[in-house]
Amino acid sequence: MLNARLEQLTDYPFQRLADLLGGPARADSVVMSIGEPQHPPPALVAETLAAQAGLWGKYPPANGSADFRAAVVEWLNRRFRLPAGLVDAERAVLPVAGTREALYLIAQTVCTPGHRRAAVLLPNPFYQVYVGAAVMAGAEPVFVPGAAGPHSQPDYAALPGALLDRVELAYLCNPANPQGAVADLDHLKRAIGLAREHGFVLAVDECYSEIWDGAEPAGALAACAALGGGLDNVLVFHSLSKRSSVPGLRSGFVAGDPRLIAAFQRLRAYGGPATPLPILAAAARLWRDEAHVDENRALYRAKLDLAERHLSGRFGFVRPPGGFFLWLDVGDGEAAALKLWRQAGIRVLPGRYLSRDGIGDRFIRVALVHDLETTDRALARLAEVL
Repeated sequence: MLNARLEQLTDYPFQRLADLLGGPARADSVVMSIGEPQHPPPALVAETLAAQAGLWGKYPPANGSADFRAAVVEWLNRRFRLPAGLVDAERAVLPVAGTREALYLIAQTVCTPGHRRAAVLLPNPFYQVYVGAAVMAGAEPVFVPGAAGPHSQPDYAALPGALLDRVELAYLCNPANPQGAVADLDHLKRAIGLAREHGFVLAVDECYSEIWDGAEPAGALAACAALGGGLDNVLVFHSLSKRSSVPGLRSGFVAGDPRLIAAFQRLRAYGGPATPLPILAAAARLWRDEAHVDENRALYRAKLDLAERHLSGRFGFVRPPGGFFLWLDVGDGEAAALKLWRQAGIRVLPGRYLSRDGIGDRFIRVALVHDLETTDRALARLAEVL
């Protein structure tokens, strides 16, 4: 007998897209539906994996290596200008196999089974894993649209107090997937204050924090530092997939409230994959290197330049301050996706598949993950067909 909650998970975005488009791909098709970075990975990854090959024969510890945790804390302190000692490498950091599994499992960690009034706050539009996590944890997903329209972040403080009192977990994606909206430091401070006032966990997905256009996005741990005190009620999730163009490495981390990290580690000891030691070694080197991140960011900026040249003044184009997705108003996202696939061989994702209550029905999400030449050609074709 299948878990009855699985019956609620019948609308996974990429299965819906496959059902919509059908048929074989054209020889010149371009997949812009998925945020899978296509930039070449840094050479140090292969070098480190080869040098550490002898460690493949060892079971890795669930909490990673001391060197990995130290590298993470060094990076967090440097990137977000945190005070020394705010993040304890032994008690406040855990490696994860990319952030997808961590973002899913945190709901299983903090939500109360059988609590029929438990709620999980999600941005609307959203990253699909948040929905699956809430449903499978037995909570009610509450979809909260952007406070200032389709290219903005949700303001959870505007929700009724009676709802906030039954929230156990709130997800916030910063910069946001799919529309690239960035929450500033004050927004993050308000969200943290709200979590502490109402006793819920704020899970801040910062996977796109290193892909920004004009100014680096603020971080939730920096907001904790600005508020004073510790990291209570707050967890941040980071990944090397986007930052370092190594989605196949499956390496990231979660950091924050030591009490929550300890509980999360207990759960993952039963069902979470431990990161192999050679991958931890490569990851530590990546977190300590910024040169490849600067090059990566410059490539994404160049692709945003191409997008602005092809799409400015059309389809509600807004140059996103963070991330590498375009969120385009095309009137009917499903119809546009089908037309682009049939007439141009371009695969994009309808916004309807990443939203509820009609919020994303008019939109498509376009991932700028390819090389400059491919991106230029695909955007020209997209603009012409639409």
